[in-house]
Amino acid sequence: MPRAASPHSIETQIARRVQRSARGTVFTPATFTTLGSRAAIDKALQRLVAQNALRRLSRGLYDKPRHDELLGTLWPSVDAVVQAVVGKHKLRVQPTGVYAANLLGLSEQVPAKVVLLTDGTSRSVRAGPMQIALKRTSPRNMAAANRMSGLVIQALKSLGPKHITPQRLAHLRKSLPAAERARLATDLNLAPGWMRPMLRALARDGLTRQENPTRKAKR
Repeated sequence: MPRAASPHSIETQIARRVQRSARGTVFTPATFTTLGSRAAIDKALQRLVAQNALRRLSRGLYDKPRHDELLGTLWPSVDAVVQAVVGKHKLRVQPTGVYAANLLGLSEQVPAKVVLLTDGTSRSVRAGPMQIALKRTSPRNMAAANRMSGLVIQALKSLGPKHITPQRLAHLRKSLPAAERARLATDLNLAPGWMRPMLRALARDGLTRQENPTRKAKR
C-alpha cells in the first residue's frame, strides 16, 4: 500500500494549490518554483496526473480540466494556455492575427493556431487541439507590446483595410477606454500608412472624451 504524502511535502502543497484553483486553470512547473526543485515538482505533477487531479496537455503544460454535462471534458481556453506559456518562458509577446482581433471583439473566430510575436526564441507549443506559435519578429513589431495600441494595430492588420467596417471602428470606440484611445496617437508611426487615419480618428475621439468626460454621446 503506497504511503500517504506528508502534509508538508511538495506534492501535498501542489495538490492543495491545484484543488483551490478554478477548473480550466493551466499550470506549468514554473507555477510552483517556490515549493522545491524542478525534479521534485515534475515528479509531483506526474503523480497528480496519475490521480486524475491534473491533465497533461503537452510537455511541461498541465490543466485542471473543466467538465460539461453534455460535452464532457473540455479543453482549456486559448487565453489560459497563452498566459501559462508566456509565464513559463518569461516572454514578452504581442498577440497577432485572428487571435488579436478576437481579443478585441472584432472577430468571433477562435483560432486553432495562435500566433504570438516575440523578441525571444521562435518555438511551437501544442495543447490538445490547440497550437501556439511563438514567432520571433523585428523590434518595430514589438515596440508597442503590452500596450493596447500594439493589440489594436495587429488586430486591424489581420483584418485588412477592406474588412475594417464602420461597425468595427464603432466597437473600438465603445469598448476601449478613452485614455487607451488617446494613447493610440503616440504609436501612429508603428502602424501602416493606410491604418493611420483610422487610429488618428480613434485617438482624437479619446482625447475629446478625456477633455469632456461628462459629454454625452449624440443620439
